[in-house]
Amino acid sequence: MGKPTQRILLSGASGLIGSAIRGAAREQGMEVTALVRRHHLVGPGAVYWNPAKADAKVHPVGLEGFDAVVHLSGANVARRWTGEYRREIVESRVASTRMLCESLAQVRRRPRVLLCASAVGIYGDRGDEVLTEESTEGTGFLAETCTAWEAAAKNACALGIRVVHLRLGVMLSRKGGALGKMLPAFRCGLGGRLGSGRQWMSWISMRDLVRAAIFLMDHEELAGAFNLTAPNPVTNATFTAVLASAVHRPALLPVPAGMLRMIFGEMADQTLLASQRVLPRGLADAGFRFEDQEVKAALGALLR
Repeated sequence: MGKPTQRILLSGASGLIGSAIRGAAREQGMEVTALVRRHHLVGPGAVYWNPAKADAKVHPVGLEGFDAVVHLSGANVARRWTGEYRREIVESRVASTRMLCESLAQVRRRPRVLLCASAVGIYGDRGDEVLTEESTEGTGFLAETCTAWEAAAKNACALGIRVVHLRLGVMLSRKGGALGKMLPAFRCGLGGRLGSGRQWMSWISMRDLVRAAIFLMDHEELAGAFNLTAPNPVTNATFTAVLASAVHRPALLPVPAGMLRMIFGEMADQTLLASQRVLPRGLADAGFRFEDQEVKAALGALLR
């Protein structure tokens, strides 16, 4: 396992996942410093960077003395992808990761590990195929973006930094994310499956996501890609039925695939309608134990 992590540098600290990781790390006695994009937020516990501007690189002094860097920054993919927004999605992930590695190259005492977000979208739309970390990358804009994202993070390997790619599934939290967007409709009895509902949905509870990230941070023998998904993915139709039952409402209004494509364009096919049956083999082999293994129990715990 190695020396415990004491100091963490975190990008995306104000986001849903970043806030949860920051809170859990501090509860465990770790010191967390946020990378922030506004000068007026710089101070104790915050270091400035802004990948969207020419002064993107973090000053080397601001990066000294950290045991781990957790990089979660990235523009939200859950909206229509115009040409301009596609560039923003790529730059906020690939360019920012490359710039972070360039900044780390200037540091004398570098962190032991870089945990960089990725996504199960790297596998593309794969139907009923069971996917693990050994599976090949898929095709399409989202898969290609994730592949480039992970390649950019690998630049830190040449610096002697252990790199872990967090291939995130659909995160379940009532505070936001996919579940937060779905809940209002389902609580009004207006929920329903997306398209055929046969597409596989690889989910993870927020508490397991945070626990897995800290587990990977602290185990020095672990590197490379890890699927952060629960051991039991479900189809969209099953998830819809379980969620409707959890809020004691029917799920009678399926959303046709054609309507989703009309509203969201390409994004619908590569996210909402894409099928990814992903298993967390890497975490299982490393001895990680999930608290939320079944979607019914996970949603019940979240919504009670």
